[in-house]
Amino acid sequence: MSEDTESVELVVLQKLENAFNAKIEAYFAGVVDSEPDVLEELLRSKNSEGTRKGYRRDITDFFTRMTGQHPNRDSIWEFLHLEGHKATLVVTKYRAILNEAGLSPNTINRRLAAIKSLVAYGRKLGVCNYAVDVDSIPVQLYRDTSGVTEEEFLSVIRQCDQLRCAGGDRSTLAGKRDYALLLLLWGNALRRNEISTLDLRHFDGSKGTLSILGKGKQVRVTINLPKVTVIAITDWLIERGGDMSSSRPLFTSVDFQNSGHRLTGDGIYKIVKRLFKRAGVEKTMSPHRCRHSAITAVLEKTDGNVRKAQKLSRHAKLNTLQIYDDNRNRDQLEMSELLMDGLN
Repeated sequence: MSEDTESVELVVLQKLENAFNAKIEAYFAGVVDSEPDVLEELLRSKNSEGTRKGYRRDITDFFTRMTGQHPNRDSIWEFLHLEGHKATLVVTKYRAILNEAGLSPNTINRRLAAIKSLVAYGRKLGVCNYAVDVDSIPVQLYRDTSGVTEEEFLSVIRQCDQLRCAGGDRSTLAGKRDYALLLLLWGNALRRNEISTLDLRHFDGSKGTLSILGKGKQVRVTINLPKVTVIAITDWLIERGGDMSSSRPLFTSVDFQNSGHRLTGDGIYKIVKRLFKRAGVEKTMSPHRCRHSAITAVLEKTDGNVRKAQKLSRHAKLNTLQIYDDNRNRDQLEMSELLMDGLN
């Protein structure tokens, strides 16, 4: 071996040895933050914009009520550096404050879950070493899953064909959009956020499918659409015209100020409320009550077949569908008692 070759090998070996002994910070300086913003890191880990907003809102509520200030990196670090029993005591007091304020068990439990997620993420990042051991509020099994009858819902859908008023029929751009929205809420029992997050690329008119991001999911699933819904969505898109790039939202606002912007979940809520009120439906309706109505109607048509209703609703647990069916039977008993009034 020549002297030059031996010298080169020694240099290479020295560099490898130096790299092996070097601290990781020498290569990842600026990437690894010694004091990470735990809240922002937690929010970045969530795919859904709705989930991020919900976590931020609930965690902000906790810090505002318990410290009098909005959360910041320092106050979050102070909370995460508490001793475990002290942190648990703080969260227990917070739960009592929410309970005394009259918030529903579901709301309290959701906010507790957000705090526990913050702590769990802090533990994952090595910022704290405890878990919050605070029980949730027991939730009553019965939930109000009432909506409207099939005939009431279909009457609202028909009005998009029959009414001839500003923004109220299918001869208008808003009418075509609202008709398609109602069909998705009824025929596929979609949630409003599942609709508001749709882009053009998620709709395949030739196959009659829609790719939706379900509640709490990170991967989209494909659902099949009835032909009437495919035609309604296509009709709306043709009428809307404009930029048809795949990343454009499937449903947009049509009012003067927000025309062309993505139709938000709140916007869908206002449309539903307006359409049902205009049709003379006394119950204040929301997109979720539309979903309740569709699921209950399927149970009626299938004589309580919760497995078929599960296919429509995409609920992970059959127990959830059983609540719908129990509530449906409760309505039946109420009607039966009404028919017996004359015998009392």
